[in-house]
Amino acid sequence: MAAAFEQTAFTNSYEFTQGAGYALPEYPFVVPAELRSGEVSHHPIVIAGGGLAGLTLACSLARYGVAAVLLDEDNTVGVKGASSRGICYTQKSLEIFHRLGIYERIAAKGVQWSVGRTFAGADEVYSFDLRQQSAYNLSSQPPFINIQQFYVEAYLVQRIRELGHVDLRWCNRVSAFEQNDEGATLTVTTPAGEYRIRADYVIDATGSHSPFRAWTGASFTARKGDDRWCIADVRFRTQQPHATERHTWVQAPFNENRAVWQHPMGDQVWRIDYQMEPDADPQYVSREDVVRERLARHFGEGCEVEMVWIGPYAYRSECIDHMRHGRVFFMGDAAKVVSPFGARGGNTGIADADNLAWKLAAVLKGRAAAALLDTYHEERHEAACQNVLVTNRTTRFLRPAQGAETLFRQAALGLARQYVFARQLVNTGRMAIANPYTRSSACDGTGGLPVQNVSFEWPDGSAGCVNELLQWADGRLLLLRFGALGRGALERLRALVQAAPVRCVQVVGVGDIVAAVEHVRDVDGHLKGACHVFGHSWALVRPDSYVAACGDDIDAALVRAIAQSMGAAELDRDCA
Repeated sequence: MAAAFEQTAFTNSYEFTQGAGYALPEYPFVVPAELRSGEVSHHPIVIAGGGLAGLTLACSLARYGVAAVLLDEDNTVGVKGASSRGICYTQKSLEIFHRLGIYERIAAKGVQWSVGRTFAGADEVYSFDLRQQSAYNLSSQPPFINIQQFYVEAYLVQRIRELGHVDLRWCNRVSAFEQNDEGATLTVTTPAGEYRIRADYVIDATGSHSPFRAWTGASFTARKGDDRWCIADVRFRTQQPHATERHTWVQAPFNENRAVWQHPMGDQVWRIDYQMEPDADPQYVSREDVVRERLARHFGEGCEVEMVWIGPYAYRSECIDHMRHGRVFFMGDAAKVVSPFGARGGNTGIADADNLAWKLAAVLKGRAAAALLDTYHEERHEAACQNVLVTNRTTRFLRPAQGAETLFRQAALGLARQYVFARQLVNTGRMAIANPYTRSSACDGTGGLPVQNVSFEWPDGSAGCVNELLQWADGRLLLLRFGALGRGALERLRALVQAAPVRCVQVVGVGDIVAAVEHVRDVDGHLKGACHVFGHSWALVRPDSYVAACGDDIDAALVRAIAQSMGAAELDRDCA
């Protein structure tokens, strides 16, 4: 008889949580076909972990029409005991969710914001409005939406069910793993017994306590901090805090001069993060009476709140040294763990999934060489290292070591009170961006930059956006030719479309003559700007909305760029 299936365990001190909590959806356990047949089945892709990264990957694969199996050890969304978890979703993540078909659901439930203010004591020492910054102001999506993570995960589950192609298996825990040149084999434990499943590719999205690291012998670089926080998700019954802005305090007088974060999110709930003493007892700081005293100091004695969820939080910083080990790809928190400052945790897991999904789809559909999969590590490990570096700097500013770091923070805050130039030195989190790729063998020197989901006009004058063009390309490369298009160039493009996994669109500006049936109008030049090109030129855009390469002429350089972006030395005329 199989051993009893153990329920998902608490991690990160979440057993000490308080509050009424959230009503999370529960998904039924279905006995897998392998248990009924006794056979070992084979699947192209198996995803271990149904969190934010794993579900985003599953949804992306479903949109490309690629079959996969997702195994999750729990029967709901979120981490056991952690409830809301991540709340800030960047513009790049929102653009990805728009492509996946869940953005409207997120926008309807969440809270949009672009203004952030930082205080030291009673003094405002730094502020920003992301809508005024060029990196954010052209997209069809806002700079940020705050929404509880479990909502996003639930919307992904809904969308996967709508799209099909992915077998979601709840209460299926991977308990053993092995791999060889022919594939990978996973042992899966369920409430009904144990079975085995084989896969061509395995994606580890099991989170920061990943067992696949040990199973594959993966090494990682880690740094453990002593910073401790207490999270309070509250709903105000009396006065509400300020407008929908992100407020942070480096030295909050109502929190013994330690840091505080204040964010609005869905359901009229506010997330308040309080920095604690390094040796704080997680059970004590999470007690409801202690948190209520803290809130009264913050908002006044007359403050009446509903305690939705309270929990302690501690973090560490670590990054896996290689994001691919044989048949296994690591993503999300299984690949790297960062402090939450700047919203660089969950958002980079979403980007991991978006990056890997189109590459897996291209390889499995025969459009790209298998070598393309190696560029996942090249691109996303660079992003992971950058995010670890940026968040570690914030951590050192918020909890500086004695000596030079403390002196620097004191000087920065003092100067920021008087001089505008010093305000950039106040570091309460550099907000997450779409990381550029400078080391990718799939991009040439002109590529590696993200393309915002900007608007343009379709031939009939209606509004369109970049994501709609990517959807039309259906997992292929998208070649945008800006400006005039001569007869010779047009013929070469027609031949290229027949030989390669690429779709072409002429982008017409003011005064340009339409030469192609597939064309759009870029009257304001937003599409050209988003692709980082100038004049009469072309941009080769990947399915994840990154530029692979740019150029001037329809010539051999373009052909090489297409081959390079698909992991091939040269184009195969049968690859389309």
